[in-house]
Amino acid sequence: MSTDPLDKADLRQRVQKSLNAFVAEQTPFLDGISEELSPLTDALSELIAGGKRLRPAFCYWGYRGAGGEDGDDIIEAAAALELFQACALIHDDVMDGSDTRRGMPAVHRRFASLHRTEAWTGDPEAFGMGAAVLLGDLCLVWSDEMLSRSGLPVEVLLAGSRVYDEMRTELMGGQYLDLLEQARGGGSVERALRVARYKSAKYTIEKPLHLGAALAGAGQEVLDGYSGYGLPLGEAFQLRDDVLGVFGDPSVTGKPAGDDLREGKRTALVAMALETASPAQAAVVRRHLGDPHLSPEGVTQLRAVIEETGALRRTEALIDELLEDALTALQAAPVAEEARAVLQGLAVAATCRTL
Repeated sequence: MSTDPLDKADLRQRVQKSLNAFVAEQTPFLDGISEELSPLTDALSELIAGGKRLRPAFCYWGYRGAGGEDGDDIIEAAAALELFQACALIHDDVMDGSDTRRGMPAVHRRFASLHRTEAWTGDPEAFGMGAAVLLGDLCLVWSDEMLSRSGLPVEVLLAGSRVYDEMRTELMGGQYLDLLEQARGGGSVERALRVARYKSAKYTIEKPLHLGAALAGAGQEVLDGYSGYGLPLGEAFQLRDDVLGVFGDPSVTGKPAGDDLREGKRTALVAMALETASPAQAAVVRRHLGDPHLSPEGVTQLRAVIEETGALRRTEALIDELLEDALTALQAAPVAEEARAVLQGLAVAATCRTL
């Protein structure tokens, strides 16, 4: 029997089915504008065919934990978060200049390649970035439409929309703070963790839980309980992502080894390394971090600095501490027992990254 918490309620399969049906319904409308828009839906369909489905899972189990009953309507509402996630990924890859996503060319690279193949005029890279920005915007619009068309009562959707609006605003603020850290050349661990909280932690776990709870009509006590669990877990999730961005296996992450180092990500992991780095170690970081042509040897040197300064050890310890805080808060939260058990499994999977 599978121990994957996303196998509960056939969640992965149901979310994928819902996404496929929604995009299939939208495609004729775009085709009616012009059949030349088909590369947009093709790119989106391939992108949303992958992913961990964490955000729909936390939304769904946040709903069930607050007393909501299973049904196609909550699956549709939860699946809308995957379109919002697609928007964030597409735009994030443009800002970071990423080459790949989920083992495939990033959307802006895909459209730049289309430009070259068709021998169109102008700059292929500019075309690719423009097309990616527009597809990301379309995903943002469609995520709202998918939620509103989920079949949940209007008054329920109104309560959920307040959470959804907050989540989107927090993410955009976090993305700007991330850009700011890169422009400033990084700063303290505290500043890096602030970026992690708003760029990833809140919209990955806390706000999906809140959305599910709001859709179930939950009160403030449930929302507070979910925050006590979701915020530390979200930060631990992002810290695990930072570790994988440096030390991860490309066959698991879907991105080249050391990709975060090439992109110059000013993560908490990097900030911790610079806090205790010797002048020689700091010079290695300054020389290699953010080099788009970083060689495997350069990746190895940066990894060595991160390990030798104790940054990797400190990050792993912080992940463990945050996970413990989240699980402790979950035990005290007023949550239905079936959902509590699944949320516990999701917490472990999200931080060990078995999903």
